[in-house]
Amino acid sequence: MPDEICRNLYRIEVPLPDSPLKSLNSYVIKGKDRNLVIDTGFNRKTCLAAMQTGLSDLGIDLSRTDFFITHLHADHFGLVSRLATQTSQIFFSRPDAEIMESWEGFEPMIAYAGKHGFPENELRTAIEQHPGNKFGSDWVPAFHILADGDRIDVGDYGFECVATPGHTLGHTCLYEPGRRLLIAGDHILGDITPNIQCWSDTENPLRLYLDSLDKVRRLAVDLVLPGHRSLFSNCTQRIQELKEHHERRLDEVQKILDGSSLTAYAVASRMTWDIRGSWDEFPVAQKWFATGEAISHLRYLEEEGSIWRTGGVSDDGADRTKKDMVRFSA
Repeated sequence: MPDEICRNLYRIEVPLPDSPLKSLNSYVIKGKDRNLVIDTGFNRKTCLAAMQTGLSDLGIDLSRTDFFITHLHADHFGLVSRLATQTSQIFFSRPDAEIMESWEGFEPMIAYAGKHGFPENELRTAIEQHPGNKFGSDWVPAFHILADGDRIDVGDYGFECVATPGHTLGHTCLYEPGRRLLIAGDHILGDITPNIQCWSDTENPLRLYLDSLDKVRRLAVDLVLPGHRSLFSNCTQRIQELKEHHERRLDEVQKILDGSSLTAYAVASRMTWDIRGSWDEFPVAQKWFATGEAISHLRYLEEEGSIWRTGGVSDDGADRTKKDMVRFSA
């Protein structure tokens, strides 16, 4: 049976097989006329069975149910195409919707990762094992776009949308000011650090993420309902811990680069990770996530002027030799 968090607000714990995250927290708000489901799980049988069982236990009629998706990652979005009905609205952010609507596959990310040193023989394996590739939505549904400050009323709850870019460009939380509740998606997690990746030279997701943390810190929050793991009440303290984590990460990256000229992949291989074993023993999917996180910290430091690029890229932006790989120095 789903956990009742507050009156008519429930959590369905959706298993995420083969994921270090273990499970997803899907939140359900029951209303007299309409219900709301927040995040759904991967598009796979195990997740679908858990959601169907939980919704059935709550007596949820999907024909009277809408969906709010905090961000585009497959563990949050993937199952919505299997649950939504013709009468469902799917609330989503414009930035993440544009990414999904213009999606042309992983090739640009593969090329970008190769430019930053990710070995070519591992790239395709990384993508094959990427959950977004394996367990994404069957189709891209029509979205009801919500922006920062927009409101969703369901049952006794009035949620405000809080744009929190960083984990993704369009990540959005829901804040209930009357009850001081924050449905946080992957913006703030209680005992693990959200992964902040970068796969573009035009973005600075870590800067966006740190600014989003400051934005949420200004809210009065008594209880955080995260996308994974346990609920928690120490929102301000947790935000400070996350900011200090990234400060240590930035210091670590600068120390790794001191006197060296390295690719992002090489930097990632020397960073400290909560995975046992040497870098060579890491699963290739974890190397992918780690490299994306290393790039986000390198991009932040680069825009701050603390490090610089030393590798060459040809005038047309194409890498012609391994000598043209992007390298960073401090």
